[in-house]
Amino acid sequence: MFHFTPEQGIGVDIHEWPYLVGSDQASLDVGMCFSNEPVICIPGEFGIRHEDHFYMTESGPEWFTEPSHTVDDPFKLESAS
Repeated sequence: MFHFTPEQGIGVDIHEWPYLVGSDQASLDVGMCFSNEPVICIPGEFGIRHEDHFYMTESGPEWFTEPSHTVDDPFKLESAS
């Protein structure tokens, strides 16, 4: 069985505590960085993992880079023309 936690802290070892799951009661502090990695898996066929990273500020989470909102135009090239 494959187990993967899609949201976790990032640091020197990349995948670090805390994990952003309902059972984790850790406080999120300013400056903490996280990886958001949703996965789509079709067993025996293929899997896709998309990574976005964000950090905590005094006013809440901020993206390092704005995540794509569509798989059809991930870099918003169609809307730029």
